[in-house]
Amino acid sequence: MVTISEMLNRNATEYPDDTALVELIPSEGIRKETSWKEFDESANRIANTLLDKGISKGDKVILWMMNSTEWLIAYFGIIRTGAWAVPLNFRFNSSQLKYCADIAEAKATILGKEFTERVDAIHSQLPTINDYILVGQNPPAYMDSFEDVIENSSPKPTRVEIANEDGCGLYFSSGTTGAPKPILLSHKNMTCAAMTEKAHHYQKHEDNFILIPPLYHAGAKMHWLGSLIACGQATILKEITPQCILETVHKERGTIVWLLVPWVRDILMAMDKGELNKGDYDLNCWRLMHIGAQPVPPKLVKHWKQYFPDMQYDTNYGLTEATGPGCVHLGIGNEKKVGAIGKAGFNWEVRIVNDSGKDTPQGEIGELIVKGCGVMKEYYKNPEKTAETIKDGWLYTGDMARMDNEGFIYLVDRKKDVIIIGGENIYPIEMEEVIRKHPKIYDVAVIGIPDERLGEIAAAIIEPKPGETLTRTEVNTFCEQNLARYTRPRHIIFNKIPRNPTGKIEKARLRQKYGRQVLQNR
Repeated sequence: MVTISEMLNRNATEYPDDTALVELIPSEGIRKETSWKEFDESANRIANTLLDKGISKGDKVILWMMNSTEWLIAYFGIIRTGAWAVPLNFRFNSSQLKYCADIAEAKATILGKEFTERVDAIHSQLPTINDYILVGQNPPAYMDSFEDVIENSSPKPTRVEIANEDGCGLYFSSGTTGAPKPILLSHKNMTCAAMTEKAHHYQKHEDNFILIPPLYHAGAKMHWLGSLIACGQATILKEITPQCILETVHKERGTIVWLLVPWVRDILMAMDKGELNKGDYDLNCWRLMHIGAQPVPPKLVKHWKQYFPDMQYDTNYGLTEATGPGCVHLGIGNEKKVGAIGKAGFNWEVRIVNDSGKDTPQGEIGELIVKGCGVMKEYYKNPEKTAETIKDGWLYTGDMARMDNEGFIYLVDRKKDVIIIGGENIYPIEMEEVIRKHPKIYDVAVIGIPDERLGEIAAAIIEPKPGETLTRTEVNTFCEQNLARYTRPRHIIFNKIPRNPTGKIEKARLRQKYGRQVLQNR
């Protein structure tokens, strides 16, 4: 099985001068092109530098930067040493960096200039990390310059042998209180993702994928692997507005765009209001728009098709444990089934089972489980959780679903109560643990409630201690001090917390009550 590193080298050999990546910052007038040969050789330069610094097979190298050409160059440089790339969420703070570095026992870090202060704050507390490489000007004394590495290192290929089952990437799930889960993906997993993406979306050498979501997220990177295997161009758009998206498709001749629900809503709203005129752009090149990372409202897709009736559409379902999107997808041409997440993806099997692991009858609700070459190797350093999640090769997703008589799968609820805000997973239990530490709070429940733009937002139902007076301002101030910004609840509701006889919070009742109130108040 060809690895993604070998795919990059093949592209550089067959199409050395063709454009592999374009990086755009429209507001600054920046447009940077990188050929397949430049991409491949730059990755070798990073790899050789890391090898010279003592990085070897099985070591871990943290990758912490915003979307950029350098992000992808660094990723491939890391994996060509046989080390594992450890991409981090750009929203993580210093303490979350330390948590991830300690778990991974990382030996090096490649970072963007935006993260210098966060690393400075704790680099003395990261004993396993000996080397830092900074993408940006004027690195601190203990950091090397990425630009100097690219200029001075050898572009020759490394001689490290990599097997399909070797570790490739250690992906940390989105954590809210400094405790994200590390998920180990192999080179085989990555190849599977590339094959699945190409099979679903028919990428060709002539395609241009407009890449917008963050690369640290398994979704964006794994979708891009379809371009890699097809030797197709990708355009990294670093500014997200409706105007930027349409202008980029128009100027760069983009053919495929993966969007999150909020961005689709923004584009449609701008066009509805007359702030954005579709006729101002030549969008005939745009053949496919697909959405993933969160539930997709059917009316949103129908609205989109009113403006773009001939454009192909797909819904993608996935999870990091399944190497990102694609284990289930709607499929191009199945818009009549919008609302479903679809059927088993290419090289995947799916089942819906009850608590005993037996298949549920058609139409009945059970847990969605998937099986394929994209199933993760493990939860790193957590064999108990791994055994609980992977049984006989089947990955238990934690999502409750049902299947209709045509084999299309519909999600019903999330067994793990995960809230998905604009494509980011937020874990209520972790938020509750923090909020419950407030001295005036007796009990708290965090739920997701509908939001037109983000899909969901977090609401905290709070029960103050008897005799205490508590205000929303006090709660918000406490959350600002103790929770990362994107994990803070947007709504604060004071009320009693319903619990069942075993002491579990009855979140279904809360979602039904407060979700309906939100809809009625729109």
